[in-house]
Amino acid sequence: MPTPKQFHFPLSSSEQVFFLGVDAGGSKTDALITDGLGNVLGYGRSGCGNHQLGAETAAQNIESAVNQALQSAHLRKAQITFAFFGLAGADRPADYRILEPIIARLRFSRWKIECDTMIALRTASRFPYGVVLICGTGINCAARSVAGAEVQIGGFGELYGDWGGGQSLANDGFRAVIRAWDGRESATALTQVFLQVLNYPDVETMRDDFLDHHYQNVPLTVVPPFLQLAAEGDPVARAIVCRQGTELALCAQTAIRRLRLQEEDFDVVLAGSVVVKGPDVCLHDIIAREVTALAPLAKIVKLTAPPVAGAILRAMDEADIAVTPSIQQTLKNMML
Repeated sequence: MPTPKQFHFPLSSSEQVFFLGVDAGGSKTDALITDGLGNVLGYGRSGCGNHQLGAETAAQNIESAVNQALQSAHLRKAQITFAFFGLAGADRPADYRILEPIIARLRFSRWKIECDTMIALRTASRFPYGVVLICGTGINCAARSVAGAEVQIGGFGELYGDWGGGQSLANDGFRAVIRAWDGRESATALTQVFLQVLNYPDVETMRDDFLDHHYQNVPLTVVPPFLQLAAEGDPVARAIVCRQGTELALCAQTAIRRLRLQEEDFDVVLAGSVVVKGPDVCLHDIIAREVTALAPLAKIVKLTAPPVAGAILRAMDEADIAVTPSIQQTLKNMML
C-alpha cells in the first residue's frame, strides 16, 4: 500500500476534541462525528464514494455526507480535531493522486486517507494493528504491523490471483450443478437449491436460459442456502466452501508472514456478508485453524459494527488519543 499524505498534531489533554470519520464505498458514503469519548454528535449519508466508479460523483457524495454530519453536529470544519477517510479504491499510488486533491479541497486542517479495508480492521480489532479478511461479493485482505507498516493481499479480481467471495461461490456452485447433471461429477443437493432459488424446473432449462441470454454470473441469492447446505454436510457444497476458507486463510498467513506478526497478540477481523452472516462451519473454522497454526496468539473476530466507527478510531489513533475499551464499546453500540 502507498503511504498517504497525513497531517499529525499531538493534542493537549485539556483540549476539546471532535473527530470525523468517513467510510466511502461503492454503494454509499457514511460520515460520522463524535466527541473524544466516542459519543455520536452528527451523521450523514450519501451515495457512491468510490472514485473508480466516477471521481467527480464520488467527490460530491463524500462532501455531501461530510456536510450533513457537520450540520447535524452543529460544528464547523475548523472545530474538527482530525478527519479520517476510509475510501474504497484507495489501493495504489495512482489512486492517491486522484483522492488527495478530492479530500484536500474539503479544507480540514488534519486528515488522512486509507483504504476502507483498514477502517474495517480498526472497527473490530482491539489494537490499531492486525489483519482483516473481507469476503463479500469478492475477497480482499489487508494488514497493519505493530510499527504501522501496511500490506494488501489481493482485492483486484481473479485475473490478478484472487479467488473467492460470494460471486465465485455462486458461479462454482452453478458449475457443480451442471457437471452433476451431465454426469461429470457426483450428484449434489445444490441442484435443488439452485433450481428453487433461481426458479427453473430443471437443469437443462436453467443451462439453456443462461446460454441464450449470455449470463456471465449467477445471482448472489443462491449464496446463503449454498453456505447452509455446506454446513449441513453436502460433500460438493462443502468442498467448494472449504476451498474458500483455505484461500482466505492463505491470504491471512501471507500478510502475517510479510509483516512478521507470528509472535504478536492481534486480531484477524472477518468482514463481508459471506463470513459474517454465513455459518461458521468451513470458513471460520478453517481460517481459525490455519491462522493460529502460524500465529498462536491471533484471535478471530467478526465485524459487527459499521466500518465508519473504525474511521473514528483511526482519527483518534492519528491524533494521539488513547482508545479505551469504553470508547470502542460506545462506537460498537451505536445505531446508524
